Amino acid sequence: MKTIVIGDVHGRSLWKQIVNQENADRVIFIGDYFDSFDLKGEDQISNFLDIIEYKKSSGKEVIMLVGNHDHHYFPEIGYTGTSGYQSIFKHQIEPTIDANREYLQMAYQFDDFLFSHAGVSSKFMDSVFGIDGWKIENIVDLLNEQFKYKPLTFGFGEAVSIKKMSYLDPYGDNEEQSPIWIRPNSLMRANRDTLRTQFIQVVGHTQVKKLDLVGSQKSAGGRYYLIDCQDSTGEYLVIQDGELSVGTTR
Repeated sequence: MKTIVIGDVHGRSLWKQIVNQENADRVIFIGDYFDSFDLKGEDQISNFLDIIEYKKSSGKEVIMLVGNHDHHYFPEIGYTGTSGYQSIFKHQIEPTIDANREYLQMAYQFDDFLFSHAGVSSKFMDSVFGIDGWKIENIVDLLNEQFKYKPLTFGFGEAVSIKKMSYLDPYGDNEEQSPIWIRPNSLMRANRDTLRTQFIQVVGHTQVKKLDLVGSQKSAGGRYYLIDCQDSTGEYLVIQDGELSVGTTR
């Protein structure tokens, strides 16, 4: 079975070229469908709806993960001070997100690959569900159920607030941050003796110059792959029969 994983879209339609040239069985979008710096709000909405239609009609298994640049448009979230928030397009994007929230999820897993927008930290899981309240076997189900019924849980620094910690890095570089906000260094530190041995995590959120399967991840033992490079190289991840490779549009 062939899977392709596409990094942060931010309104760009390059994904259409990718899915056409790969003809994969499974397509995973890593989240962040909105908040482009150079595309009109109407174009971002149209592109998001095109992805929804592709999910509904392509006959493929299409997974749409939620990113921080999507989450802050949920009507009940109620904060607008996060990076990239487009106040001018709020009244167009918000109802679009709300009407299609059923197609979005927080996490996805197959084999030992775990997918989320920014990464799943065991310290976040402890903060939200309690040390004995989650297991490896139900981690994805718990995250998706929590997202469905309590989306505020995934707000910036929410788990940090639960633990009543005074330090909150504005970049999201805290080990307790949620799967749509945590940064790679904190993710790796938090999971050093926990989830690192259980999953290979594939994440976006933190932009990289290229999709490097070896170099930048060598010290992490090949357990983390950063794929937010749609805006730089247009590369994406291909997983087939347990083997990873880099796809390119250029």
